[in-house]
Amino acid sequence: MDLQQAQQELLSRLHHLYDDREAAAITDWIMEKITGWKKIDRIIHKTVPLPEEGLEQFQRYAGELEKHRPVQYVLQEAWFAGMKFYVDENVLIPRPETEELVEWVEKEAANRRQASSPANPASPNGSAPEAVSILDVGTGSGCIAIALQRQLPFARVYACDLSAQALAIAERNAVANQAGIHLQQLDFLDSRLWDQLPSVQVLVSNPPYIPIREKTTMAPHVVDFEPHMALFVEDQDPLIFYKALADFAAKKLLPGGQLFAEIHEDLGTQVIDLFQESGFQSIILRKDMQGKDRMVKATR
Repeated sequence: MDLQQAQQELLSRLHHLYDDREAAAITDWIMEKITGWKKIDRIIHKTVPLPEEGLEQFQRYAGELEKHRPVQYVLQEAWFAGMKFYVDENVLIPRPETEELVEWVEKEAANRRQASSPANPASPNGSAPEAVSILDVGTGSGCIAIALQRQLPFARVYACDLSAQALAIAERNAVANQAGIHLQQLDFLDSRLWDQLPSVQVLVSNPPYIPIREKTTMAPHVVDFEPHMALFVEDQDPLIFYKALADFAAKKLLPGGQLFAEIHEDLGTQVIDLFQESGFQSIILRKDMQGKDRMVKATR
C-alpha cells in the first residue's frame, strides 16, 4: 500500500463517521504522524509504499478511529495555543473555544500589568508592575494554566483538579512546554478545602456544565471516551460549579479581581444572574467564534 492508497482508504473508512472536512483533517493528521511528512511532501511522494511498521500503525489507528475514539486520544496529542499537549481519556480534549477564553484572560492580565507599571502615569510613583496571580479551577490537561503561564511570564499560575490522573497529565504537559505552574489536588466543590488554595487576582475555569440529559444528543466520540466527570452536571443543578466559583471568589478573589468562565451556550443569562446576586460587577457575556454564548467575565 502506497501513501496515496493509504490516504484514500482512511478517508473511505472515516466517511460514515465524520463530515468530509473533518474526515480529511483527521486523515492528514494520521498520515503526517505515520510518515513524518507534511501534506505537500506526501503528494510528491504519493507512490512511496508504507513500510511494514507504518502499515501496522495505519491499521491500528484506523481501527481505533472506526470505534469512534477521538483522533487526539488515538495519537495521544492535541494542539492548544500553538503548543502540543499529551492527552488521554483522563482529560478533556482542548477545544478552540477554550483558546478564546485564554486569549481574553491574557489580554486583561496584560492590561492589568501595564496599568500598574511605573511608566504609566496613573500608577503609584515608584511602584513595581503587578505580578498577576491566576488560579485555574478544574485544569484537566493543564492547557489553560500552561498557556497563560507561557503567554504571561510575569504571572504566578496555580491550578487544581479533583483527578490525580489529570494532574499527572497536567504536570507532564507543564514540563514538556516549560511552564512553571503550581498544581493542587482537591475537590473544589468542598469549601472546607479552599484554604489550601491561594488568594488570587484572576480566577479562570472551564468547569463541567453539560446537563446529563443532553448525553443522548451528543456524538459518540465525546460521550463514549471523554471523562464524564469533566463534562456533565446533574440536571437539577447545572450551575453548581458557578455557585462554587462565586462563593470562592467572595473569600479568595482579591479586590478588583476578575473571574473568567466558560459556560453552556443556553445558560448565559442564568450565570449572569447568579454572578450579579453574588456581588459581581461589570459582567460581560461573550460569544465564541461560532456565535454561541460561551464565556463570561465578572469583576469582584
